[in-house]
Formats: sequence, C-alpha cells, structure tokens
Amino acid sequence: MVADSGVAPIVDPLDDAAAHWAARYRDVLLDGLSLSPPSRAATPALHPALRWARSGMMSLCGDVDRPPQMCAAPLAAVADGALAALASIASPSRFADLDAAALLAERALLTGLRRAGRQSAGGACRLLTCADGLIALSLARDDDWSLLPAWLEDDVHDWAGVEVALRRRDRVPLVARGRELGLAVAASEPAPQRIAPWCRIVAGRAWRPLAETVRAPLVVDLSSLWAGPLSSHLLQRAGARVIKVESVTRPDGARRGSPAFFDLLNAGKQSAAFDLSCPTGRAQLRQLLRHADIVIEASRPRALQQMGIDAEALLVEQPGLSWISISGYGRAWPQAQWIGYGDDAAVAAGASDLQQRAGGSAIFIGDALADPLTGLHAAYAAWASHLAGGGRLLELSLVGVVRHALAFARPHDDAQLRRRQQRWTARVSAEDIRTATPRQAVQAAPVLGADTAAVMAEFGLPC
Repeated sequence: MVADSGVAPIVDPLDDAAAHWAARYRDVLLDGLSLSPPSRAATPALHPALRWARSGMMSLCGDVDRPPQMCAAPLAAVADGALAALASIASPSRFADLDAAALLAERALLTGLRRAGRQSAGGACRLLTCADGLIALSLARDDDWSLLPAWLEDDVHDWAGVEVALRRRDRVPLVARGRELGLAVAASEPAPQRIAPWCRIVAGRAWRPLAETVRAPLVVDLSSLWAGPLSSHLLQRAGARVIKVESVTRPDGARRGSPAFFDLLNAGKQSAAFDLSCPTGRAQLRQLLRHADIVIEASRPRALQQMGIDAEALLVEQPGLSWISISGYGRAWPQAQWIGYGDDAAVAAGASDLQQRAGGSAIFIGDALADPLTGLHAAYAAWASHLAGGGRLLELSLVGVVRHALAFARPHDDAQLRRRQQRWTARVSAEDIRTATPRQAVQAAPVLGADTAAVMAEFGLPC
C-alpha cells in the first residue's frame, strides 16, 4: 500500500493561489493517509518564491560567481506543508516557533556553506559530464576515493582525473558499475510530471483512523547524519522520548562535523552506545528494540539482518511498533543495496534536470536537499503510524520523497516552467529579502554513550 496515488498537477498561470500551496501540500499528505485530524495546522500565507528566498535556499542555488537562481519547484511550500501535516496530528503549539522552510538551509547557514554550481555546498558531491548526460557522484568517505581506479579502470585519484575519464563514457554502465562497488552515484533524471508515492507500507497494517489519545512514544533512533536525526528531533518536539543508539566503534559521522548542527538535532536525546561488533552488543540492541514504539533506521536491510535484527519479525512480536526505514532508493532489490546521500539522491530524483528545464543551469539545489525533506516526511509518517496503532514497516526513500516534492504543483510543460521561474525571479527581485537566522541549540547533545548505563539498567539489557 502506498501513501498516496497520482494527483493532477496544479497549474498557476498567474500564481494567484500560490500563497496557499503549503496548505494544499499539507492536505495532500493528510488525505493521502486518509487522516482527519480535528483541525489542520496553519501554514505561512506567503508566496513560495518569497519563502524560498527568505529561507536561505536561494542563496545556495547557482554558480559561485553569478547571481543565485530561483527554483521553479515550490519546495519551501512543501517543507511548510509537511511540518503542518505533522503539527495537525500532534500539537501545533509544539511547532509554532519552527520555520519549516528554513530547516532546508539550516546546516548551510550554521556552517557558512555557499553555493558552488556543479559542486555541492558541502563539497563532497559533483555533477559530472558523461558522453550522454550528467551524473552525480558523492565521495564523502575516505574509502570512496580508493574505489575510483576499480570503477574507472584507470589510475584516478582526484576530481580532475574523474572529469577527464568520464567525458567519453556512457552513464548507464558507469552508474551500474559504481553501485556494485558501493559508490553513491546516480544519473541526472527528469523530474516526474505527476505526484508519485512518498511512503510505502512494506509490512503490517493498512492505515487506520487516529486514536484520540495515546501515550508519548519511545523512539529508538538508529540513524545518523541528517534525515533520520531530524525526524527524531521533530518527534521529540512532538513529545516523544528519543534514545539515540550508536556503535562505539562507528558512531554517527555527524559528530565529526559541525558541533552546532549536531547539537541542534540531537540535544535532549539520550545517547546509548553498544559494541555492535560483538554478540553482547547486538543482543543489547535487540533487547532495547523490543521496548520501542517507533524505530528509525537508515541502514541497508542486509546490515541489520547480519546483526540478527529483522524488522518484520519484530512487528509480529510487537504489534504496536512503527518501524521507519529511510534509504536512498527503497528496500526492494537491487535498489536496497544502492548508496544514496542527500545531494546525489536529489539529482537522481530530477532536481538538477528540472532546474535546467526551467532555464537555469544544471546545478545542485540547496544543501543535501533530500535529507531535510525526507526528515520532515519521516517524522509525519512515524507520528501518524503511532497514532494509528502502529504495527507497520514504512519505507521512505530519499529519491522518492524528492520526486514527490518536485511533482507537486508542477506546470504541464517546460514552457510554463520557464515562465514560472521568470515570474518568481522578478517577484523576489522586487522585494527586500532578509534571510532567516538559523536556530541555535539551547544545550549540547550528549557525548557518545552518556546514557548507556542508565538505559541498560532501565530496560534490563544484558551485560
């Protein structure tokens, strides 16, 4: 079962209704899960082009030495609508001070990242020219560089060498070979014309009506980096208790990044660290999962199965469990084995292609766009599942969420897309745009494993 079916695009010849698109997207999400909350949270009644510019996202789109580019997809309205959907089924007051559109640019604004055209704001991903089109390649890990000679069958060790090696090669075999080796590589694809599913029930119950009252859930967050931690951060704001679980030998890579950003997403959570390389540590994790109401993970299914963790089996044991699986491309084979990060996944979903069709350049849109968009949608899906009694394994892919977002309110053809970008650019040019100030954490995130002993004692985990 999918979260929603095809919805005809909204045409905006004069942009008359554009200020209400965030509310429309909120309704798309709520109606897609057949949810009828007593009231629907308000959304900013502001034109999506202005929301985009003020969020800081426009400053992240374009070449480094040229003016920033407008995005013709109303992604700021999508973010506003996704948070409003969550607030509608949780408590609007818990999110009243949160600017959803600003979440998209939050990391960049906190860390001083800048637009760089065909290089991602974070620097690890690039759009590269092949003989038949563009691909996105992320080299975020040190090990990725060591795979380049095997991938390209050449002695290549830097970006300049990669660019030369790709120019006369076709994308399909390159992408297939790169994925086999474990590289995060994707062809730049066209964005869909119609809204595609953003969430899928892999196992368990169909969606049910929401309960009027439920106890605050215990969330066990196994994810890392951005999408999953943002999701559990939003659930925490909704009233959940969150235990962040990491491996003592391979903790969340975000700990090595910006402390301010890590604190923002993880302050207030408990930190439990287990040695997942040994049987005892894996047994501790399995036992903790048996107490969870919501599990968030962003691992390939095989990795969890190798630790003896089977999401579908846990659903049978715990009928109230909601398991949120975040991945690059989904859990189906072979996509389940493909690596995907926020920047390359957005390219695979069509973000760069849409920007080019709208009359701009083939560039990256924002900073790791797929991550915050997926985090917003995952939080909504998790809370909705918990309120609907749990008992389901939900799949959200970075690519699927961005495809859904790009198709929302998309014009019927490229000519209308170009006209929209021109109108929106003019709209922003006529305004005094002040970029949002990024949030600051009110406290530091716990150090790795700060709460391990307390968690083990509370839940009787094996020593």
